[in-house]
Parts: sequence; structure tokens; C-alpha cells
Amino acid sequence: MSEYTVKIQPEKVEAINALKEEFKGVENFIFTDYRGLTVEQITELRTQLRESGSTYKVVKNRFAKIALRELDKPEVGDMLIGPTAVVISGEEAGAAAKTLFSFAKVAPVDIKGGIIGSDVFDSSEMEAYSMLPSKPELISKLMATMNAPIQNFVYILNAVPEKFVRTLQAVADQKAAE
Repeated sequence: MSEYTVKIQPEKVEAINALKEEFKGVENFIFTDYRGLTVEQITELRTQLRESGSTYKVVKNRFAKIALRELDKPEVGDMLIGPTAVVISGEEAGAAAKTLFSFAKVAPVDIKGGIIGSDVFDSSEMEAYSMLPSKPELISKLMATMNAPIQNFVYILNAVPEKFVRTLQAVADQKAAE
């Protein structure tokens, strides 16, 4: 009986290495099913995602599994079934998730789930994640909260001279009317 040997094709190894290079240094991935999307819709989605610093790439499931495994990412084999495209998101995945879910309201894109940091999220968890405020929004709210006491103090300090000026103006108007 002859031995069975696996013949590794160099094109496939190159494709996996290219995918690993794209995935290297990225912490956030969102997996989608793109069946039913037209070329124009995919182009529009890519444009919207590019504005949030993300890319949308159609991948071969087997290559993506191997690339993610070799980069020590969590196992997401159940999300890599059927036609799959991945959103490769930089530091802020919330904006990409919001873009995807708003686009899914008008186009037949199905969000399978994703990897955010080192956590695996399913579709419903990704939807909940997309509803959270983004990092810049949270920083803005924090700064407004921190600024509020000082701003209120300034309003109080300004109220006394403002009331005095209004009183003087009322007296001046009264004298002018007489």
C-alpha cells in the first residue's frame, strides 16, 4: 500500500501569508455573509467602512481559519461557513459595527459575528456592541461632565454683576421715561 502525502500548493501558501499580513496587528474582525449583495452595494459598503478606518474583504474560509489560528486569534470556525467577507477594523470597531448594522437595514448583508479584542461575539452580541457609544463619544461625555462644575461656577460668578447691570439699566429706563 502506498503512503498518502499531502501536496502543498505554493499559491495557497502565498494567499494564506498575504492574509496573515493583512490580519497582523489587527484586533477587531467582523464576519458577514455577503450573499445577495450587488457589486454596487458592496462598493458602497466598502466606501462607508473606509470612512471609519476599516476594510471589507471577501475571504476563503479555510485560508482565514488558518491565518487566524497562526496569529493566535480565538477560534471562530462556526462563523467561517458559507460565503464570508470580513471587516478588518483598526482601533475603533464600534464605528464599523454601526456602519454594518445600518447598512444591513437597506441591503441583504448578514452579520455572523466577530472578534473584538480577544473576545468572540455572536450576531446578537455584535448588534449590542454596535449600539454602544464610540470611544470619542465617551471621551466627549466625560469631558463635559468634568467641565460642568467649573462652568456652573462661572455662571454663578457672572450672575451677580449681570443682575446689577440689569438693575442699573431698569433704573436708567425708568428715569428716561419720566
